[in-house]
Amino acid sequence: MERVLEELKILGILRRKEVEEALKKIPRAEFLPEEVKQYAHLDTPLPIGYDQTTSAIHMVCMLCEETELKKGEKVLEIGAGSGYMASIYHEITGEEVLTIEIVPELAKFAKKNLRKLNLDSMIHVINADATFSLPFRTKFDVIIVTACSRDIPKEYVEMLDENGRLIIPVGAYQFSQDLILIKKTKEKIEKNKISEVAFVPLRGIGLVYKKS
Repeated sequence: MERVLEELKILGILRRKEVEEALKKIPRAEFLPEEVKQYAHLDTPLPIGYDQTTSAIHMVCMLCEETELKKGEKVLEIGAGSGYMASIYHEITGEEVLTIEIVPELAKFAKKNLRKLNLDSMIHVINADATFSLPFRTKFDVIIVTACSRDIPKEYVEMLDENGRLIIPVGAYQFSQDLILIKKTKEKIEKNKISEVAFVPLRGIGLVYKKS
C-alpha cells in the first residue's frame, strides 16, 4: 500500500494527508473474499462476488479527493459493495456513513466485514434499490455513486445539501463512462467531467434509468 500511495502522490491523484492516512489505516484485505485477499495491495479492481467488484485504490482515492471530502461531513454512498469504501469515508469524516446495496448477499458481506473492525455502529448498510426515491429526512454533504448510470439522477441532486457534491459515473454500460462531479450551491448547479472510468451498472428499476 505504501508504494501505491507514493505513486498516486507522484501522479497528483493523492493530494491530502487525511485521505492518505485513511487509506493506510483501513485494511483493504479485510473487505475481500478469501481467494483474493492476497491481491489487496494491488491497485486494481477486485471481485467480491455476484458480478461486482471493489474499486481500485486509485479510484477510491480519486472519489475522496475530487469531492473534497472532509471532517464533519455527511456521506451517502450508492453501492456498498464489501463496505471498504464507506470505511474510508468514515475515517476521513469522523461521521456516520449511510451506504446502500441492492444485492442482499453483498449487504450481509459488508455488514460482516464492518463488524470485524468494530465499524458497524458508524457505517450503516441498507439493503435497498437506490434507483427509487429514498425517504431520508436529512440531506447530504457528499453523495458518492459507485456504479454507472445512463443519466444524472435528479433525485440524487435533490438530496444534496447546500454546497453539496455528487460524484457519479455516467454513460453507456458496455463502454467507458465519464466520471461526473456535481457541485450544488444556492445559486447554481455546476457539472464537470473528471475522467473516463469503467464501473459496473446501477441495478434497479427506478427513475434513474429514465431520460431527464
